[in-house]
Amino acid sequence: MALVQPERMASGNSAKSQGRRKGGLFKDLSRDKYLYLLALPGILFFLIFKFVPMWGVVISFQNYSPFAGITGSEWVGFEHFQRFFSNPDFMLLFRNTMAINLLSLILFFPLPIVLSLLLNELRSVMYQRIVQSIVYMPHFLSWVIISGLTFLLFAKGEGLVNKLLEGVGLARVDFLTNPDTFWLMLTVQSIWKECGWGTILFLAAMASIDPGVYEAAKIDGAGRLRQMWSITLPAIRNVIITLLILRLGHMLDVGFEQVFLMYNGAVSQVAEVFDTYVYRVGIQQGEFSYSTAAGLFKSVVGLALVVLSNWIAKKMGEEGVY
Repeated sequence: MALVQPERMASGNSAKSQGRRKGGLFKDLSRDKYLYLLALPGILFFLIFKFVPMWGVVISFQNYSPFAGITGSEWVGFEHFQRFFSNPDFMLLFRNTMAINLLSLILFFPLPIVLSLLLNELRSVMYQRIVQSIVYMPHFLSWVIISGLTFLLFAKGEGLVNKLLEGVGLARVDFLTNPDTFWLMLTVQSIWKECGWGTILFLAAMASIDPGVYEAAKIDGAGRLRQMWSITLPAIRNVIITLLILRLGHMLDVGFEQVFLMYNGAVSQVAEVFDTYVYRVGIQQGEFSYSTAAGLFKSVVGLALVVLSNWIAKKMGEEGVY
């Protein structure tokens, strides 16, 4: 009996703790029901459009036939992956995708931080809001409009930029069909469209800094640049690292719509990326399993980069994403 009794007590305590956890969960749901109801559309969106479609990656291991369906298609294992990696186009796709993303990471990623620091230094609240509204606006324009504006500005024949160059006696420049400038053109488009929108999180982080810290720095003789370097940047460091980790997860993901709209035969060797390749092979040629294997490769590499970069951030003493 002396041996049995502690076991009964332990099992009883375990059941009570489980009951309390269940009761606490229902209590939290009841107390915050309106918050959960507010989050319900977002939860449903991710369940329906993100998690449920993940079942479709099974077809990358099959010779998928729309008539046989997923359950009736022939299982071929890693055949499509082997075909994809041995394809001569693979290295071309990898080079173009990585080059565009590295250029964006080097030139585009720091600019929202710099712009946020400059906006934070504005002392007039009204002027700050006006500038913020102006730099936010391009985010709401579709890539179709931005591509159209790019053609109107940089077309060799009727583009405004080339007309201005010709007006001052300079030769016209072929911006849109020059493979040497295509990657830079995409980066400039992304900067113009998303740089202002990217400042939102950084400005929110800066708003949480105690103004008393700046006052103390002024008393110690710190100028504006020193305050920016020693107070503002350290305060938003966690946000910068988190966004950098998430950005690294998209290193093989280039915006399909942007590249597709700017694509032309003259720049095909530098414009073909994984996204356009999946569309061309999977949708236009009907090779669903093969293109799904290419898309799954992108996702696995992105996940590995997020996990690796988060691990490195943790080792360096940062918070990381999780």
